[in-house]
Amino acid sequence: MSYDEFYVKSVIRSLQDWPEPGVTFRDVTPIFKDPKAMRMVSDAFIQRYIDSDITHIACIDARGFLFGAILAHQLNLPLVLVRKKGKLPGETIHQEYTLEYGTAAVEMQIDSVESGDRVLLFDDLIATGGTILAACTLIKKLGAEVIEAAALIDLPDLQGSTRIQELGIPVYSLLAYEGC
Repeated sequence: MSYDEFYVKSVIRSLQDWPEPGVTFRDVTPIFKDPKAMRMVSDAFIQRYIDSDITHIACIDARGFLFGAILAHQLNLPLVLVRKKGKLPGETIHQEYTLEYGTAAVEMQIDSVESGDRVLLFDDLIATGGTILAACTLIKKLGAEVIEAAALIDLPDLQGSTRIQELGIPVYSLLAYEGC
């Protein structure tokens, strides 16, 4: 683990039994209060994608928006929002999915992406993979291609990154936490 990864991991808070018993929640919000950690995370992702052929950054509600907006700005790419159902105006499509502790749905505006677009899909964390898989389904329904799914944190024991990769979508995460 590099110094940057160690530092960022030291800033992330682990909350036991939240939002329900048995879940360890990896809280990335302290990163936003720590300019050094925020710069380290942003720079790591910017460096990874600066020479890529992606055409759009899609980010997932809500913490994914914060990192995704920085990436889109720094890479001079359009930002596409994947939101919780009922939060976007205009014509949308939605996809339901299962979380590690419940069910939900995400949606996108129908003019967010189109055929030929090459999308980087970004979220703060990959757990069971349900949110990212639902977002991938929406992006594909709109005709675009997901080039990679990226996240700040992967929880490999929950198999989400494996499920995403089984669909032929590469996965990249800056940090991983074993044992959930």
